[in-house]
Amino acid sequence: MGIEDTETRQPTDRVETSMLPIRDEEFGYRQARHLLWRAGFGGTDEQINTLAEWGPAKAVDFLLDFNEIPFEADSATAFDHEIMRPRTRVENAAFMRAQRAGDENTLNKFREMRQRSQREDREQMREIRHWWVTRMIQSPRPLEEKMTLFWHGHFATSYRTIEDSYHMYQQNRMLRGLSLGNFGDLLRSIIRDPAMLRYLNNNRNQKTSPNENLARELMELFSLGEGHYSERDIKEGARALTGYTYKDDAFFYAKERHDEGSKHILGVTGNLDGDGFVNTILRSPFCAPFICAKLYKYFVADIPTDTQELEGAQRRVVQSLSKTMQQSRYELRPVMRKLLLSRHFYDPSVMGNKIKSPVELVVGAVRSLNTPVRNLTVLINALDTMGQSLFLPPSVKGWDGGRAWINTSTLFTRQNTLVYMVTGEMAQSNRVFVDRTHYDPRSLVPCMNDPRIEGDPPEELIANQLMDLVLGRRPYGAGEQLISAARKVDKPASSEGIRTMVLLTTSMPEYQLC
Repeated sequence: MGIEDTETRQPTDRVETSMLPIRDEEFGYRQARHLLWRAGFGGTDEQINTLAEWGPAKAVDFLLDFNEIPFEADSATAFDHEIMRPRTRVENAAFMRAQRAGDENTLNKFREMRQRSQREDREQMREIRHWWVTRMIQSPRPLEEKMTLFWHGHFATSYRTIEDSYHMYQQNRMLRGLSLGNFGDLLRSIIRDPAMLRYLNNNRNQKTSPNENLARELMELFSLGEGHYSERDIKEGARALTGYTYKDDAFFYAKERHDEGSKHILGVTGNLDGDGFVNTILRSPFCAPFICAKLYKYFVADIPTDTQELEGAQRRVVQSLSKTMQQSRYELRPVMRKLLLSRHFYDPSVMGNKIKSPVELVVGAVRSLNTPVRNLTVLINALDTMGQSLFLPPSVKGWDGGRAWINTSTLFTRQNTLVYMVTGEMAQSNRVFVDRTHYDPRSLVPCMNDPRIEGDPPEELIANQLMDLVLGRRPYGAGEQLISAARKVDKPASSEGIRTMVLLTTSMPEYQLC
């Protein structure tokens, strides 16, 4: 094959809709690369070739069965849960006495103690953000982290409202533990999650004054989609969730606040509590299609999550996934296995056509290009600027994703961040962050270590192999650009030459896609 990509793209009206597994002979380097990017954050040439040699079934099962891969488990004691602790009984009694007596000195001490705790908690939240990005970079279980990131955007909860870093960490651990389990278990856990209960004010939900926030979002954003419930369902659902609150770091059922009366939700009547409410949601014919559309949008292509708006191939695929979800009683693994093995998932119209999220861009650069991690604070600040602040989603709707990731400002930051990761230098606000860690990218190109090649590999082969790994395609004219740029600094087979090629390749529009 010559230096340019000879593949022709399929017209969109001929998109493969089959949900049958892709055949072994159709699963090669490009398909394995596509799988690693969509079910993770990309991979090295060696990892891609390993999955290609295994074939689709073994490759997909390896990613899905991540619990069998040894990795340090999350610890409930990894972060301090006492920073934002409630006042003790003794402290509370002293506070109440000071209030009654108008003792401003004592009250000021309590205010200062609270402010100190808030500063410490904000610092711990920064540490937790560093911890999660590091985990996404290092984990040998990429799909576990990709699913956790998906649920973080689906059950969007912001630290700005919670102001308790441990509750955010605790929710993250819960989402990871159930990330590929049962969706019903996820719903039952989220209505007991202290961070979510605080975020949507359900800690104030009691029978004398029901708060509708959690009930509304539980149906509209978390399970059914807009228009598939009534205002009465919201009001009755709020009654079912009365008394669902928390004490310190744990769920607490305040029985005296719970409405024991009969409720009528989504066609079901009875003395329903939170679990009964969830069960009525799971019986709805709209639940599985809504969740499958969200999974499709995240892992396959940017589509409307309102299934009524879907057409053609996408509609048929979401319907097929929904049937599998209903048959498996909301188990997620069979749905994801069907999707990741399907011929539709590897259709040319799907591969390489999804805009990388900021997290995918940054984590994927380290995992696929072997760049140094460099300064995590710089990288996390870049994620914020690019529009994806972990633990700080813009609203309960999470991130829009897709084309919303790209504008003039974010594109500049994307390119600047990649330059920083490759070279260690990035101009930002008239300051230059410098990381002198050496980056040698020669290991990215397999021909550099090919014993069959005497001397330097052909320049064309270096460029082709680099584009195959970094872009997953060979754009017209790109090969000559890479070689020409490398020659200006050194010979293409040198560390400096290949690093220059990497810089140019990651600046191409195609690198923004996966």
